[in-house]
Amino acid sequence: MKAGDGEEVMVGNRAPGKGQTAGNGAGNGVGEVLFEFQRVGSYLKVMAIDPVTATEVSVVGPATGSLELLKRTAISKLQFVMKRDAAKR
Repeated sequence: MKAGDGEEVMVGNRAPGKGQTAGNGAGNGVGEVLFEFQRVGSYLKVMAIDPVTATEVSVVGPATGSLELLKRTAISKLQFVMKRDAAKR
């Protein structure tokens, strides 16, 4: 399935795409995490979204690099942002 502007979107754990989750949140410090992947030239942009708080972060890395590393980096950044925002309240 293809989306506009060259964005490739696939659902499920078969390939990167909109709607993938990080599972039940065990071990990552946050609950469910939604991922969106967008290829931009030779780079891959990974957006991680917490559906409960609507907090969204993004990281960018080489498209030929490790997808799991980008996902872990996005989860770490999401944890950091959520903790920072909780401390402000």
